[in-house]
Amino acid sequence: MRPTWDDASRRLTGLAVVPLAELGRPRVDVTIRISGFFREAFPHVVTMLDDAVRMVAALDEPASDNYVRAHVGADLADGVSERRATARVFGSKPGAYGAGLLPLVDSRSWRSDADLAEVYAVWGGYAYGRGLDGAEARGDMERTYARMQVAAKNQDTREHDIVDSDDYFQYHGGMVAMVRHLTGGDVAAYVGDSAVPDQVRTRTLEEETKRVFRSRVVNPRWIAAMQRHGYKGAFEMAATVDYLFGYDATAGVVDDWMYETLTREYVQDPGVAEFMRRSNPWARKGVAERLLEAAQRGLWAAPSPEALQALQDAVLDAEGDLEGPDEP
Repeated sequence: MRPTWDDASRRLTGLAVVPLAELGRPRVDVTIRISGFFREAFPHVVTMLDDAVRMVAALDEPASDNYVRAHVGADLADGVSERRATARVFGSKPGAYGAGLLPLVDSRSWRSDADLAEVYAVWGGYAYGRGLDGAEARGDMERTYARMQVAAKNQDTREHDIVDSDDYFQYHGGMVAMVRHLTGGDVAAYVGDSAVPDQVRTRTLEEETKRVFRSRVVNPRWIAAMQRHGYKGAFEMAATVDYLFGYDATAGVVDDWMYETLTREYVQDPGVAEFMRRSNPWARKGVAERLLEAAQRGLWAAPSPEALQALQDAVLDAEGDLEGPDEP
């Protein structure tokens, strides 16, 4: 599909179907997980996306050239209503925001993909579009997710990266975990980078995670910059570890050497350790506990004995720092 514009006002006027001969490939069936902010700020875009799906589903084309039509036809044959069969835009319940995975990960009470998928489905199983407006649609969402082969997240800014906010692992990582739970197999995960519109790049999630890890997370210049911000800088370092852990829990993107490097740079480094003790001992304790959790859950498959000992010592040291000196 392509948007149509009014040349005089540059306003969006509608949608046009790209002919198959011009497209040069089959039409791809795309499911969208929107945020609560997107739902509230751009309702007209939500409607346009829904219209696009329905227009493509109605085209008289061979199933091999139009996967939207093929999947909708299969669902109709199974007794699903036409409106539900074309639902491809899902989000949180009207009035609610988020994907629900951050509280679950923070609680440390989850056990498997089933727990992650359950929360993701409960929070995101509401359909949007004409005549839907946030209707409960968990079954419809799970039906479309079970067909997924690719989970993609686009990023259009250089102001932050995929472990700079919990939203990335909640929405994108949650999608990966959901598909893995429904299908029992891995889904290909990609991150699109359109920060420079004429130099768009696409990387696998694993490539993007390693790129961000090397360029920011363990970059000595970034760590030094965080130290200039006192307790807030230490908090940002701890939050980065949490978000990286969240992506690993949902999408399996952190290698053992990355956990070892985090331990060395964030916990064992004397300068960083002293900075956190002085500025924010809660952050130091949180980092050490989160890395130990990764080891306990098997995300960090083979931690070195030295790293484990350093993390355990850091937790004990931080608890002592938080208790404060004894009263005279």
